[in-house]
Amino acid sequence: MRKDKALKAVIGLASLGLLLGIPSETARAESSVSAEQGVAGITYSLDNYYVSVADHEPEEAEETLSSILKTEVLSPYRNLGVSIADNYVNIRKEPSTESEIVGKLYRGCAADILERLEGGWVKIKSGDVEGYIASNYLAIGKAAESMVDEYATKYATVDTTTLNVREKQSTDSKILTQIPLGETYVVVNEYEKWAEILLGNGDDTQSDFTGFVSKDHIHIDVEFKFAISIEEERAIKRAQEEAERAERERKEKLAREKEERRKAEEAAKKAEQERKAAEKQRNSSNNSSSSSSSSSSQVPPKPSKSSSDVAALQQEIVNYALKFVGNRYVFGGTSLTNGADCSGFVWRIYQDFGYSIPRVSADQAVSAGRKVSLGERQPGDLLFYTNSSGRVSHVAMYIGNNRIVHAANSRQGIITSQYNYRDVYTVRRIVN
Repeated sequence: MRKDKALKAVIGLASLGLLLGIPSETARAESSVSAEQGVAGITYSLDNYYVSVADHEPEEAEETLSSILKTEVLSPYRNLGVSIADNYVNIRKEPSTESEIVGKLYRGCAADILERLEGGWVKIKSGDVEGYIASNYLAIGKAAESMVDEYATKYATVDTTTLNVREKQSTDSKILTQIPLGETYVVVNEYEKWAEILLGNGDDTQSDFTGFVSKDHIHIDVEFKFAISIEEERAIKRAQEEAERAERERKEKLAREKEERRKAEEAAKKAEQERKAAEKQRNSSNNSSSSSSSSSSQVPPKPSKSSSDVAALQQEIVNYALKFVGNRYVFGGTSLTNGADCSGFVWRIYQDFGYSIPRVSADQAVSAGRKVSLGERQPGDLLFYTNSSGRVSHVAMYIGNNRIVHAANSRQGIITSQYNYRDVYTVRRIVN
């Protein structure tokens, strides 16, 4: 249900580049390699070697070079373990298979190695879970590093007030959108000077909408998923059940409201028929004028909702939408618990409150509710965003405090973001 917590392994670019030419090998207790080639970090030593060649005998210079090239370069992942279990491995309270299970480390999840013990056990900490697992279920050091692309996610966080996202890796390229300070995006690809970030998945196509940002204005974190404790596993299950119950109760309430309206309309219709029949009888007996009959048959208009009632309903809709944060993104989906895309998410939310709006974002942006300005935005309003071709392909719900809730993309699912995580195209209000 909830967004998985992640283990941050922030790797400096120089350190990561240093290891690119080093082959992966079987996980060991300590991970280090003998550098048989010039690598970053020993440039200063090599400079000293060339000085020694000029000033000393060749034999001494060769000894200096040999020492430099055999310098061990420790992996930045040497104390990081990544689960290679088929599904998950149990984390035990003590280093024994008979000991109490305190958590689970699923495949691809990472842990800090706290201690290495005899008998093939290691003590780990992952998230809020601390305990022991057999080391043969872990890739450690360089072996863990080789699993980064498969199991870790890179996130780029904006370090400047407003950052241009470009169509290509060039400052002369077209600006797709501008993104704000502090917002975080999934990194799809990383290059020497640029990072390709995920801006979203549209509901009109399954392809990613991405753009390029300069690495001078972002910092990149590498994040693995954590282990979960038995208590956390139970909490996740309870949260899932709570979301399913909230959806069920909302549908039941909507059905009751519809039935109450139907009965009220039937009663009003019956009362109107009885009033007309009584009026006709009076007109017949009293020979009333047709003009007074016409005047008395008018029905007063239905009262509109007060502003306080509208605000309360808007907040109720927002609170309902937030119950599904952490659930999956599924292209074409409309299920709040089993997966929805961006427009399917807001379509289902409003349907559960009795509102009928178009299914896809491009149509919603034109005919759902009424248009309001961005400055007039209120909780419950729908905010729309365009893709690189200028077509509306994404929608989110404004929740107040300059934030939105939306089915963002297949990697992050339903999340909250800053409302201006991309340039807003238009705003529509459904509740009037």
